[in-house]
Amino acid sequence: MERIEENSPSILLFPWLGFGHVNPYLALAKKLSKMNFHIYFLSTPIILKSIKETLDKKNSSYNNLSIQLVEFHLPYLHELPPHNHTTKDLPPHLNSTLIQAFQMASSKFPSIIEILKPNLIIYDGFQPWVATMASSCNIHAIMFYVSSTSVLAYLYHQFLHGTSNLTSFPFSSIYLHDYEIKKLDIQPIKPRDEKAFAYIILKSFEQSHNIVLLNTCREIEGKYIDYVSTIGKKELIPIGPLIREATIGEEEDWGTIQSWLDKKDKLSCVYVSFGSESFLSKQEIEAIAKGLELSKVNFIWTIKFPKGVNTTMEEMVPQGFLESTKGKGMVIEGWAPQSLILNHSSIGDFITHCGWNSILESMSFGIPIIAMPINHDQPLNSRLVEELGIGVEILRGENGKIMKEEVAKGIRKVVEEKTRKQVNLKAMQLSEKIKLKGEKATDEGVKKFLKLLC
Repeated sequence: MERIEENSPSILLFPWLGFGHVNPYLALAKKLSKMNFHIYFLSTPIILKSIKETLDKKNSSYNNLSIQLVEFHLPYLHELPPHNHTTKDLPPHLNSTLIQAFQMASSKFPSIIEILKPNLIIYDGFQPWVATMASSCNIHAIMFYVSSTSVLAYLYHQFLHGTSNLTSFPFSSIYLHDYEIKKLDIQPIKPRDEKAFAYIILKSFEQSHNIVLLNTCREIEGKYIDYVSTIGKKELIPIGPLIREATIGEEEDWGTIQSWLDKKDKLSCVYVSFGSESFLSKQEIEAIAKGLELSKVNFIWTIKFPKGVNTTMEEMVPQGFLESTKGKGMVIEGWAPQSLILNHSSIGDFITHCGWNSILESMSFGIPIIAMPINHDQPLNSRLVEELGIGVEILRGENGKIMKEEVAKGIRKVVEEKTRKQVNLKAMQLSEKIKLKGEKATDEGVKKFLKLLC
């Protein structure tokens, strides 16, 4: 690690270790570099290896940009080897261990900024200590929050008023079911519980120097931006949507999928994906498979298993499913080029876990959403989808159980002609608003926060 002597001012970007966080930070790095800033991008070696492959690709949009990768080393833990220093493919039982290791590594941060001497630090919601350490070196640090602002509003309200007063939350369409509060990671925030992830995020928010950046736009979440700005007493600057670009390699790899889609009618296919970090049980996979079969729609379904889990696709789906849906469905194990799939004319709907990046992609392409939230912020994101009128949420059974009949019913509801027209219209209208806003407004947001910090 060394400081590059340049005339350009430098900015250190420091995202959390999930690619749902890394990708918008990388998109921001690209914008800032084009504005003649030198970018230090700080992350673990396993994440930087993947980023380097993107930066080094011939004809990549990142070519010739001043982005310097800087390694952030986590302490050695026997149960968490270096290839697990990312949430990608991380077995779920190691999530808390990764967070613990990340917090333990905070002691290394002062020496990093002492060497690099950045003019500004932009940090994520999992490291409130960044702002404190930066302040001691007379460096401004601001938070870039990459999830939905409606979730931030919900969490902040809960933080200020307590879980017993959630009925006073001024936006009734954003709520959690009882089984979600019990089961999911969005748990009630106990006063000053420094291990609760929601408390860590809100502490990061409060430590941010005067302003907070958001990966959203007013067209999507204007009222939530205003609400959080009021109760949080900070200026919130939307600079999104910042969406991951398809790389050259992805375009080369997706030929088989494209050929399959090219043979299907316009808007006749449903794309099914639950992200790179949500893993379904055998029972959940079977319920979704049977629901797809009952709905009789064309579909592409990507399924991921945690690294180290020895199983096969045939073992997880119902017996005979792959054979009975041949021609009508394509099942892909592992990764798929999501942005390229969503942008294909044959895709009419998107069954998603409602991770924020997936929602932003779907909004940008004008694809209606069939919501099946799994964890974290996803249930609240799902409620936003319904509030905006750009999709529907599949109903769950007791304790949040996925049921094949409801999966089929949810798909049919969006595919049915009258509903499709309504949802398609709303989705396309929102997509057009986002496109009209475009990069110009995003660049204006970036310039605004830079001006405020000068």
